[in-house]
Amino acid sequence: MSEKRRDSKNRILRTGESQEADGRYKFRYIDANGKRKSVYSWRLVATDSIPAGKRDNAPLRDQEKAINRDLDDDIIPDGGGMTVLYLVKKYTATKTGVKHTTRAGYGTVIKLLERDSFGSKRIDKVRLSDAKEWLIRLQQEDKKSYSTIHTIRGVVRPAFQMAVDDDLLRKNPFEFQMTTVLVNDSMTREAITRKQERTFLDFIKNDSHYCRYYDGMYILFKTGMRISEFTGLTVSDLDMENRTINIDHQLQKTGTLVYIDTTKTYAGTRVIPMQDDVYECFERILAKRPKLKVEPMIDGHSGFLCFDKDGKPMVAMHWEKYFQHAVEKYNSIYRVQLPRITPHVCRHTYCSNMAKSGMNPKVLQYLMGHSDISVTLNTYTHLKLDDAKEEMEKLAQKQEAAESELRQLGMKENEITVLKFGTNG
Repeated sequence: MSEKRRDSKNRILRTGESQEADGRYKFRYIDANGKRKSVYSWRLVATDSIPAGKRDNAPLRDQEKAINRDLDDDIIPDGGGMTVLYLVKKYTATKTGVKHTTRAGYGTVIKLLERDSFGSKRIDKVRLSDAKEWLIRLQQEDKKSYSTIHTIRGVVRPAFQMAVDDDLLRKNPFEFQMTTVLVNDSMTREAITRKQERTFLDFIKNDSHYCRYYDGMYILFKTGMRISEFTGLTVSDLDMENRTINIDHQLQKTGTLVYIDTTKTYAGTRVIPMQDDVYECFERILAKRPKLKVEPMIDGHSGFLCFDKDGKPMVAMHWEKYFQHAVEKYNSIYRVQLPRITPHVCRHTYCSNMAKSGMNPKVLQYLMGHSDISVTLNTYTHLKLDDAKEEMEKLAQKQEAAESELRQLGMKENEITVLKFGTNG
């Protein structure tokens, strides 16, 4: 029987292990691709000391354990040689049938990784700490917003998950909560108060320049439509006889490309009613609509309602600028300032107003085109102390009115107390 090989400390070495003349340990193995590989360490086990001036790394037997585990689980070595950039490109290539805006977002992330050194990092070398440090650098050094980084991670994280599913990696280094790492500097799009809404709309209505946008802005406040849904409306989408608005598409712009897309979600396709004030706004828009020799057509749709100075259908960006500049003008005139108002703030304000009015959440979900009731219900979490006080006062008034009616019917006070509290005291 052959004698067991031992190291300089007289410890028995396992199969594949050896110690070189300079004292460094080596482990040789065959990887999943059939290639002979070697790993090294100055330490056989964790309790060994490191020679002075030598670089530390994991003890040899810790490395062996990880290697054997990967071999047993058929994990492809070295992450298949893929870089982060290559992985993200491969992942996005599998995402067919996505919207133009999503495809454009993929392109933005790919361009970022092409410029960033993180993109050239091999995927099996990316640790949890590396992923966190990269996102921190994007925020602190590259000055990217929290929402932008959230979008970037929204592409990179599923790409790494694909690598895990393909047995290229054991764990996804991007599986962590962003809020534990980054400062959330996102601007919350709060609903404005009814008073602020009235103040803004009155200003728009009476301003010599912005009055031309009053009807559109009013409709956004009073219907809760997404701005892309509003800009996508055509004459045929308005049933003025039955006073309904058909929403089954949206007008989008990505880069220089203007196109018709499906609604944001399946629930976004809906027919909503026009109240009298909204009906009157649409009447004025239709009456002022220019008589065009040739109607612009986008992806088979024509008859758009609002046009820019070049005779092209207005897109979301136009209205965002109108709101921004109008608020800036108002705030340059009046001491009591208006908050930031955007088309989405109009939508959020409508949703909040309907919630405060006691509208059935399922009806509100339908009107908003929310695919998930939780999105609608989140509106109720934005109600403040004043809203709670108002609701309590309403309940108190109803209760007082009911008690007064019972007294008029001749009911005694102790009987009313029993009805209120279910006890005689």
